[in-house]
Amino acid sequence: MKVTLDNAVELDFAKGDGLLPALVQDVATGQIRMQGYMNLAALKQTLEGGLVTFYSRSKDRLWVKGESSGNVLKVASVHTDCDNDSILVLAEPVGPTCHLGTDSCFGGAKPDLAFLAELEAIQGQRLKDAPESSYTAKLAARGINKVAQKVGEEGVEVALAAVAESDEALLNESADLLYHLLLTLRVRGLGLKEVIAVLQSRH
Repeated sequence: MKVTLDNAVELDFAKGDGLLPALVQDVATGQIRMQGYMNLAALKQTLEGGLVTFYSRSKDRLWVKGESSGNVLKVASVHTDCDNDSILVLAEPVGPTCHLGTDSCFGGAKPDLAFLAELEAIQGQRLKDAPESSYTAKLAARGINKVAQKVGEEGVEVALAAVAESDEALLNESADLLYHLLLTLRVRGLGLKEVIAVLQSRH
């Protein structure tokens, strides 16, 4: 049995006796969250309902990930591999994915660059909660001019470190610059996603 995705790719469920493996990847960080199996009905519900839905082999029924815990996986897009016999779902996780309470069923395995997306989320939470101990919240409360000023200061310090200081100093100043740049974008209601889109358009 085959189903045609929006991109006109036909998935062949016959190869897996009606089931295909389905990996779920965090659309923001690139971290693999979990792997399950989908039959035709599970895939259709995933595509139509917007929440990742698997076929539970142990319960012999469709299973919406997070139906009990609330830790659902919101579908961003669905893809297939070159042989059309496995599925990759890019999703926005709501809470931890693993039943053990961790973000991923694969432990701490994730791309190093994933931390930038995590840092964005942390900054967003700090701005929302505004704890008194938060440097991020305090700086943002002073307004965009002060936040942007920090980007300028850190940019100068990166340049100076690059030409006259150690690698360690350059790395530390670069970290400061990235942190304040992300915060500037966040205060303006923007993020890395929009910056990446601009870079992609230029490529």
